Amino acid sequence: MLDLVRMSPRPLFPPGGEDLYRQIAVLTGLDAEAELLDVGCGSAVALEYFVREFGVQGSGIDIDERLVDEALERARAGGIGPRMQIQQAPADKLPYVDGIFDVTVGELGMTAGADPKKAVEELVRVTRPGGFVVLVQLVWKAPVDEARRTLLAEHLGVRPMMLVEWKRCLREAGVEELHTEDWSDAETAFRAKGVKPFPDFSELFSLSEKLGILRRAWGRWGWRGVRSALAREWEVHRLLTRERILGLDLVKGRRAGAPAEIATPPHSPEIERTEELLDEAEGLPLFDPDPKG
Repeated sequence: MLDLVRMSPRPLFPPGGEDLYRQIAVLTGLDAEAELLDVGCGSAVALEYFVREFGVQGSGIDIDERLVDEALERARAGGIGPRMQIQQAPADKLPYVDGIFDVTVGELGMTAGADPKKAVEELVRVTRPGGFVVLVQLVWKAPVDEARRTLLAEHLGVRPMMLVEWKRCLREAGVEELHTEDWSDAETAFRAKGVKPFPDFSELFSLSEKLGILRRAWGRWGWRGVRSALAREWEVHRLLTRERILGLDLVKGRRAGAPAEIATPPHSPEIERTEELLDEAEGLPLFDPDPKG
């Protein structure tokens, strides 16, 4: 996702920024006792934020070995190496035993090279009963045919789904008490000030930083790869900010099987089906765009 942005030597928060990750901490009640796993952590900027600001013991997973190495080097240099462990691994085959994390977070990079449903199942598997599972994912905001979904997913490097599909994956994996927030707009109730959730390459970096990133990209991919990356960056930004086909959503839930003191009454099948029908309605147009049809 956003290849050139990921090649920046300057640590950058993922889309949504620090405000989004502070909101995750609030929703999950993060404190120094928590064991947190961040899947698709990239350069681990968000993971480092959780460790520094809330004192958690943090673990991270990303498929990109180069980003993992850079994140580990930065953690050691910053004096938090003992509290941050980061590994290179696919999101659909996590190298952990069952039920050991209090909070697990699946970021945009979670679906890079992994099936979203299997990645969610793995995220839930390693979460302790009663622990929190959080997704920060790209969501289709309008119906998109399968052929275009596939093409756009190749450009993005990740696999977005409709919100109803993400929620269904969580429920089928054993996650309850789902709570969702839309972070697609520049201004939300959760931000102290208006911030563009998807700033583009030209807005993020100074001229010298852009030249440095392009040199790194040329060394890795050659000029053809750089041109292709620039084209992808432009199209992704258009989809996120102009066409509004894609948005950014936060989905939080609790793994079933909580201890008695925090257990909640299980949903009945009727309630669960009603929730699914409401979810499905979210992806439908509010009016017929072609009344003659």
